[in-house]
Amino acid sequence: MTTHDTAPGTTHVRRSLLRALARRWPIAAGLLAAGASLLTGPNGAADLSLIVVIAASCYVAAAAFARPAMAWWWVAVATALVVASKVLDVSPLLVNAVAGSALVVVGVVLGVARPALARQTAGFVGYGLVALLALVLPPGPGLALAALTLMAHGAWDLWHLRRHRDEVPPALAEACVALDVPAGLAVLVLAFLV
Repeated sequence: MTTHDTAPGTTHVRRSLLRALARRWPIAAGLLAAGASLLTGPNGAADLSLIVVIAASCYVAAAAFARPAMAWWWVAVATALVVASKVLDVSPLLVNAVAGSALVVVGVVLGVARPALARQTAGFVGYGLVALLALVLPPGPGLALAALTLMAHGAWDLWHLRRHRDEVPPALAEACVALDVPAGLAVLVLAFLV
Protein backbone atom coordinates (compact mmCIF):
# COMPACT_ATOMS: atom_id res chain seq x y z
CA MET A 1 0.00 0.00 0.00
CA THR A 2 1.30 3.43 -0.93
CA THR A 3 0.95 6.44 1.31
CA HIS A 4 0.78 9.98 0.04
CA ASP A 5 2.05 13.03 1.86
CA THR A 6 -0.60 15.22 0.29
CA ALA A 7 -3.79 16.05 2.09
CA PRO A 8 -7.09 15.78 0.26
CA GLY A 9 -7.56 18.82 -1.96
CA THR A 10 -3.84 19.67 -2.08
CA THR A 11 -3.60 18.55 -5.69
CA HIS A 12 -6.49 20.86 -6.55
CA VAL A 13 -4.76 23.77 -4.79
CA ARG A 14 -1.50 23.08 -6.65
CA ARG A 15 -3.28 22.97 -9.99
CA SER A 16 -5.11 26.20 -9.20
CA LEU A 17 -1.84 27.84 -8.24
CA LEU A 18 -0.16 26.63 -11.44
CA ARG A 19 -3.07 27.95 -13.53
CA ALA A 20 -2.86 31.31 -11.79
CA LEU A 21 0.89 31.48 -12.38
CA ALA A 22 0.45 30.49 -16.02
CA ARG A 23 -1.96 33.41 -16.49
CA ARG A 24 0.73 35.74 -15.14
CA TRP A 25 3.43 34.69 -17.62
CA PRO A 26 3.75 38.28 -18.90
CA ILE A 27 4.94 39.41 -15.47
CA ALA A 28 7.55 36.65 -15.46
CA ALA A 29 8.65 37.62 -18.98
CA GLY A 30 8.94 41.29 -18.01
CA LEU A 31 10.90 40.51 -14.86
CA LEU A 32 13.24 38.24 -16.83
CA ALA A 33 13.82 41.01 -19.37
CA ALA A 34 14.44 43.52 -16.55
CA GLY A 35 16.88 41.11 -14.94
CA ALA A 36 18.66 40.51 -18.23
CA SER A 37 19.01 44.23 -18.89
CA LEU A 38 20.44 44.73 -15.41
CA LEU A 39 22.78 41.74 -15.60
CA THR A 40 24.27 42.95 -18.86
CA GLY A 41 24.75 46.28 -17.14
CA PRO A 42 23.04 49.22 -18.78
CA ASN A 43 25.58 51.27 -20.71
CA GLY A 44 24.36 54.47 -19.19
CA ALA A 45 21.35 56.38 -20.35
CA ALA A 46 21.64 55.10 -23.93
CA ASP A 47 20.53 51.55 -23.08
CA LEU A 48 17.61 52.70 -20.94
CA SER A 49 16.59 55.23 -23.58
CA LEU A 50 16.63 52.44 -26.15
CA ILE A 51 14.27 50.36 -23.99
CA VAL A 52 11.94 53.37 -23.70
CA VAL A 53 11.93 53.99 -27.47
CA ILE A 54 11.32 50.32 -28.26
CA ALA A 55 8.52 50.08 -25.69
CA ALA A 56 6.80 53.20 -27.03
CA SER A 57 7.23 52.10 -30.65
CA CYS A 58 5.54 48.76 -29.90
CA TYR A 59 2.39 50.65 -29.00
CA VAL A 60 2.70 52.77 -32.16
CA ALA A 61 2.97 49.56 -34.20
CA ALA A 62 -0.28 48.29 -32.70
CA ALA A 63 -2.03 51.58 -33.47
CA ALA A 64 -0.50 52.00 -36.94
CA PHE A 65 -1.86 48.67 -38.11
CA ALA A 66 -4.98 48.78 -35.90
CA ARG A 67 -3.98 45.34 -34.62
CA PRO A 68 -3.00 45.04 -30.95
CA ALA A 69 -1.03 41.84 -31.63
CA MET A 70 1.29 43.85 -33.88
CA ALA A 71 2.88 45.23 -30.68
CA TRP A 72 4.26 41.75 -29.94
CA TRP A 73 5.57 41.42 -33.48
CA TRP A 74 7.24 44.79 -33.14
CA VAL A 75 9.21 43.53 -30.12
CA ALA A 76 10.83 41.01 -32.48
CA VAL A 77 11.32 43.60 -35.24
CA ALA A 78 12.86 46.12 -32.83
CA THR A 79 15.18 43.45 -31.44
CA ALA A 80 16.27 42.55 -34.97
CA LEU A 81 16.87 46.26 -35.63
CA VAL A 82 19.09 46.46 -32.56
CA VAL A 83 21.15 43.48 -33.71
CA ALA A 84 21.40 44.76 -37.29
CA SER A 85 22.38 48.26 -36.18
CA LYS A 86 25.11 46.90 -33.92
CA VAL A 87 26.46 44.78 -36.78
CA LEU A 88 26.43 47.84 -39.03
CA ASP A 89 27.86 50.04 -36.25
CA VAL A 90 24.89 52.41 -36.29
CA SER A 91 23.09 53.69 -33.21
CA PRO A 92 20.31 51.22 -32.27
CA LEU A 93 18.48 54.09 -30.61
CA LEU A 94 18.52 56.14 -33.80
CA VAL A 95 17.44 53.17 -35.93
CA ASN A 96 14.52 52.37 -33.63
CA ALA A 97 13.50 56.02 -33.38
CA VAL A 98 13.39 56.28 -37.18
CA ALA A 99 11.50 52.97 -37.44
CA GLY A 100 8.97 54.15 -34.85
CA SER A 101 8.50 57.39 -36.78
CA ALA A 102 7.97 55.39 -39.97
CA LEU A 103 5.21 53.47 -38.19
CA VAL A 104 3.36 56.73 -37.60
CA VAL A 105 3.53 57.46 -41.33
CA VAL A 106 2.28 53.94 -42.09
CA GLY A 107 -0.67 54.49 -39.76
CA VAL A 108 -1.57 57.77 -41.47
CA VAL A 109 -1.29 56.20 -44.93
CA LEU A 110 -3.45 53.24 -43.86
CA GLY A 111 -6.01 55.65 -42.43
CA VAL A 112 -6.29 53.91 -39.05
CA ALA A 113 -8.36 55.30 -36.19
CA ARG A 114 -6.94 58.70 -35.40
CA PRO A 115 -7.47 58.71 -31.61
CA ALA A 116 -5.41 55.56 -31.08
CA LEU A 117 -2.65 56.62 -33.47
CA ALA A 118 -2.57 60.14 -32.02
CA ARG A 119 -2.37 58.80 -28.45
CA GLN A 120 0.45 56.39 -29.27
CA THR A 121 2.30 58.97 -31.36
CA ALA A 122 2.10 61.42 -28.47
CA GLY A 123 3.48 58.77 -26.13
CA PHE A 124 6.25 57.86 -28.57
CA VAL A 125 7.27 61.49 -29.11
CA GLY A 126 6.96 62.47 -25.44
CA TYR A 127 8.85 59.54 -23.99
CA GLY A 128 11.31 59.61 -26.87
CA LEU A 129 12.19 63.28 -26.38
CA VAL A 130 12.75 62.82 -22.65
CA ALA A 131 14.86 59.72 -23.36
CA LEU A 132 16.93 61.74 -25.85
CA LEU A 133 17.29 64.57 -23.34
CA ALA A 134 18.79 62.02 -20.93
CA LEU A 135 21.55 61.42 -23.48
CA VAL A 136 22.73 65.04 -23.53
CA LEU A 137 22.90 65.39 -19.75
CA PRO A 138 26.00 64.47 -17.76
CA PRO A 139 26.18 60.71 -17.09
CA GLY A 140 24.73 60.68 -13.55
CA PRO A 141 21.72 62.93 -14.14
CA GLY A 142 21.24 61.42 -17.61
CA LEU A 143 21.07 57.91 -16.20
CA ALA A 144 18.66 59.06 -13.49
CA LEU A 145 16.40 60.79 -16.05
CA ALA A 146 16.45 57.73 -18.31
CA ALA A 147 15.54 55.51 -15.34
CA LEU A 148 12.69 57.83 -14.34
CA THR A 149 11.48 57.90 -17.95
CA LEU A 150 11.46 54.11 -18.04
CA MET A 151 9.47 54.02 -14.80
CA ALA A 152 7.07 56.63 -16.18
CA HIS A 153 6.56 54.43 -19.22
CA GLY A 154 5.57 51.72 -16.75
CA ALA A 155 2.77 54.03 -15.61
CA TRP A 156 1.77 54.46 -19.30
CA ASP A 157 1.68 50.67 -19.57
CA LEU A 158 -0.50 50.39 -16.48
CA TRP A 159 -2.87 53.05 -17.81
CA HIS A 160 -3.22 51.08 -21.05
CA LEU A 161 -3.75 47.88 -19.11
CA ARG A 162 -6.64 49.50 -17.26
CA ARG A 163 -8.22 51.66 -19.98
CA HIS A 164 -7.12 50.73 -23.49
CA ARG A 165 -7.06 46.97 -23.60
CA ASP A 166 -8.40 47.11 -27.15
CA GLU A 167 -5.37 49.11 -28.38
CA VAL A 168 -2.54 47.22 -26.72
CA PRO A 169 -2.50 43.55 -25.78
CA PRO A 170 -3.01 43.35 -22.02
CA ALA A 171 -0.26 40.74 -21.79
CA LEU A 172 2.23 43.13 -23.41
CA ALA A 173 1.23 46.01 -21.15
CA GLU A 174 1.58 43.70 -18.15
CA ALA A 175 5.02 42.50 -19.30
CA CYS A 176 6.13 46.08 -19.91
CA VAL A 177 5.09 47.17 -16.41
CA ALA A 178 7.14 44.27 -15.02
CA LEU A 179 10.12 45.34 -17.15
CA ASP A 180 9.96 49.13 -16.94
CA VAL A 181 9.32 49.74 -13.27
CA PRO A 182 11.79 47.27 -11.69
CA ALA A 183 14.55 48.01 -14.22
CA GLY A 184 14.09 51.78 -13.90
CA LEU A 185 13.95 51.61 -10.11
CA ALA A 186 17.02 49.38 -9.87
CA VAL A 187 19.05 51.65 -12.16
CA LEU A 188 17.87 54.72 -10.25
CA VAL A 189 19.00 53.18 -6.96
CA LEU A 190 22.34 52.15 -8.50
CA ALA A 191 22.80 55.63 -9.99
CA PHE A 192 22.61 57.15 -6.51
CA LEU A 193 24.83 54.51 -4.94
CA VAL A 194 27.63 54.88 -7.47
